[in-house]
Amino acid sequence: MNKIILNYILSNFLKTFSIFIVVFYCFGVILNLFEEIEFFKNIEVNILTPLILTCIYIPSLIIKILPFIIFLSSMWFMINIRNNKDLLNLKVFGYSNFKIFFILAFTSFILGWLILIILSPVTSQMSKYYEKTKSNYSRDIDHLITFNKNGLWIKEKISSNKFRIINADKPENYKLINVKIFHLNEKSNLLEKIISKNAEIKTNNWILRDVRLFKPINGILVEEKFKNYEIESIYNYEKINSLFKNFNTMSFLDLVTQYDNLKKNGYSEPFLNESLHSMLVLPFFLFLMTALAAVLTMNTLKKSDNFKFIIVGILTSVLVFYFKDLSLALGKTGRISLIFSVWVPVIALSFFIFIGVIQINEK
Repeated sequence: MNKIILNYILSNFLKTFSIFIVVFYCFGVILNLFEEIEFFKNIEVNILTPLILTCIYIPSLIIKILPFIIFLSSMWFMINIRNNKDLLNLKVFGYSNFKIFFILAFTSFILGWLILIILSPVTSQMSKYYEKTKSNYSRDIDHLITFNKNGLWIKEKISSNKFRIINADKPENYKLINVKIFHLNEKSNLLEKIISKNAEIKTNNWILRDVRLFKPINGILVEEKFKNYEIESIYNYEKINSLFKNFNTMSFLDLVTQYDNLKKNGYSEPFLNESLHSMLVLPFFLFLMTALAAVLTMNTLKKSDNFKFIIVGILTSVLVFYFKDLSLALGKTGRISLIFSVWVPVIALSFFIFIGVIQINEK
């Protein structure tokens, strides 16, 4: 009998969770499809291309909001078994609130690890394909930034009839090393070429050092030298760094097994630590969000309005994710340790849920 009841709880919980995943996936496809259509509106591509890229992109987004999804699906499941008296029947067969909570929360915890180990490598490859495909189609876009074996490449529109191409080594310590800048007109004719040993790009006002500037005069490149030379760009170190280091293209296994290689390839240690711990925290977050749903819904056996709990659930999720982002912002600004900032929401939720679980276990 216990095995049958356990199968009933798990099968219905996973079914509810799967339905929520499908619903969020469909909403994600609909919303992101408009963005992809806007991107490809001036590019001749197959009509299915935006849809395919959207379907590839959404799974990585789903993983990001998985704690939110598991929380809502857990609430929905527990409200339903309470309203249809299944919760009362489960208690008759010896299943306390704590036992039901632990079964669901532990299932969410296991799901988190399965997603990290099995699904994360798949979604990271999908994200890489998405980024690569978008980069290939971005050649006709006014602004483009990409990084390959030949270094960093930036295409930037300066005015209606002028743009620049920048090539350099990877960004490092707020600088670009061995910089080459080509200013071109709308017909791609060279207006000037700038070569610099390094460029300080901490702000949008780039300061180039040891500069050689070449301008074509009567078909001949005339050279000028400057110790310092300034240009204005829409890009700075922070923006380039965030675009270059896409969190979605790295899987949990990549971070664990290729950590040293990623550092050698230019990824900063703080970024890698943040990414690794942001993934490690996922199973614990799923456990706690399921537990939070139990605390909010299992404190009574009375039938209640589902809509009211959905509103409460959404507001609670917003508060939790706001607190999570606030903690991460404190870590990135150096107010607290970056790794600690990733775990602060889990620690805070643990204290709150510990008290809540004691209360529902008494009922």
